[in-house]
Amino acid sequence: MNTVTMQHLALQIKQWGQALGFQQVGITDTDLSEAEQHLQTWLAKGYQGEMDYMNRHGLKRSRPELLHEGTVRVISVRMDYQTEAAESMHQQLDDPTAAYISRYALGRDYHKLMRNRLQKLVDKIHAELNLTTDAEVFKLDMRPFVDSAPVLEKAIAEKAGLGWIGKHSNVINRKAGSWFFLGEIYTALPLPIDEVSSSHCGDCTACLSICPTQAIVAPYQVDARRCVSYLTIELHGAIPEEYRPLIGNRIYGCDDCQVICPWNRFAKLTAEADFNPRRQLNTQQLLDVFAWTEDVFLLNTEGSAIRRIGYQRWLRNIAVALGNAPKSTEVKAALIEKLKDCSDLVKEHVLWALMQQE
Repeated sequence: MNTVTMQHLALQIKQWGQALGFQQVGITDTDLSEAEQHLQTWLAKGYQGEMDYMNRHGLKRSRPELLHEGTVRVISVRMDYQTEAAESMHQQLDDPTAAYISRYALGRDYHKLMRNRLQKLVDKIHAELNLTTDAEVFKLDMRPFVDSAPVLEKAIAEKAGLGWIGKHSNVINRKAGSWFFLGEIYTALPLPIDEVSSSHCGDCTACLSICPTQAIVAPYQVDARRCVSYLTIELHGAIPEEYRPLIGNRIYGCDDCQVICPWNRFAKLTAEADFNPRRQLNTQQLLDVFAWTEDVFLLNTEGSAIRRIGYQRWLRNIAVALGNAPKSTEVKAALIEKLKDCSDLVKEHVLWALMQQE
């Protein structure tokens, strides 16, 4: 395969990717040494909290060839997921009785959707190369990933030209903001690589200032143990009391650092219908979702990333939000009713919420 062939194939891959619904496709090599050093420093500080999977796989995360043998290039893609204007997010965040859910989780779980699209892209590449035998396919085996393996997807996206890693640690694109998912294909094809993105955060520190728990302890450094997304999604046990009042009405994840980012004025609303809010998850009230039984929770979160936290942590998070809600007899009655039949984890947070209501 000569250079001209690879250049032509790289162009086709980008065209096919956009036809499959990806807003951008970039290609990079596997040298992630700078990102590896940053990761090791982050882990040494214990910022990963209970996310043991962040250091469980050794160097596979920062050295693609260790995760998938023969990898010399990574095809990186992004897919927009924003479904509403920033004003509606502000409205719900400003309403202490509303149940705020991170916007990435309002629609269908992106993992399967994007992985299916990436597999179709792999199939197109195989077809273009006229791979006719199992041996040929094996030799040029390509493996797609969507947040499901030890992959430094943000560092890869930055090197592939999809955007730069902002001070809040999310990837930002000059023309599309940061409301997008990332995916990758590891490949042995020696494709030409794209230019690395340069940073355009400048002196802006809006994301550091807006963070409810001050989890962005320094530019480009996030202490996950303080982050609302970690506390409401990754943390399995009790939420530390010092952070409960700061969580506000955020019951699943947090978007504040993205909502405030000035680059998101360029963000585009997604055309992907599967990312549209399901079950009115973007307009729910705290008391309503607190009243859901486990069966209703499972029904209303079917096909959603929310289901991964389970019913008990769902109730835990809402109890904290109700403790932060305006004092009312309805809230206290709902909390007292929940005490009649709940787990020890939920009970601890319900009792805390009742104290706040008193």
